[in-house]
Amino acid sequence: MAVSGGLLVLFIVVHMVGNLKIFFGREEFDGYAAWLRAIGTPALHETWFLWIQRAGLTLCVLLHIGTAADLAVRAKRARPVRYRHRPKVQGGYAARTMRWGGVILVLFIVWHILDLTVGTVNPRGVHGEPYGNVVAGFQPERWYITLFYALAVIALGFHLRHGLTSALQSLGRGNAVRERGLSAAAAVFAVAIVVGYLSVPFAVTTGLVT
Repeated sequence: MAVSGGLLVLFIVVHMVGNLKIFFGREEFDGYAAWLRAIGTPALHETWFLWIQRAGLTLCVLLHIGTAADLAVRAKRARPVRYRHRPKVQGGYAARTMRWGGVILVLFIVWHILDLTVGTVNPRGVHGEPYGNVVAGFQPERWYITLFYALAVIALGFHLRHGLTSALQSLGRGNAVRERGLSAAAAVFAVAIVVGYLSVPFAVTTGLVT
């Protein structure tokens, strides 16, 4: 779970950096999207790299979900008899809602692909023009889409905050002082990701990006 999650985090960072190119204008954002489709050419056919990347990401997501389910089953088997009285578990909101946050993220990924990759639910959905599709998708009258996007990204932030801390524990950490520092760094990282991703839809909705 820690390794597959780490690979997904790397993608999340790179994807966010690419999204932020929208603030440099239509030409640069569309040019970046065209460059992604052309990576590996002429050794690879156009878009092959994207499909290889998508296959790898899908595998990581399936491994992440599979290991989560396996850990849940192991935890249940380890305690077949329910507690008569279970004290409150120490931990924050993210720790207590990790599984539900994962479900929200899976649903969001499906919507996001249909919206800005396939274009079937996007009001514009023109292939090769991602700038226009993003602007059309987050118009003020589509506030409910922006709200859904915001809730999913916030869920991602909570997931990252707890997931990074847990992954570092799984892969080995140092003493308690270092642990607190890593936990604080995970929180800062999660906030940065949330702000970076939400800046795009909010900028479109408020008219900063048109």
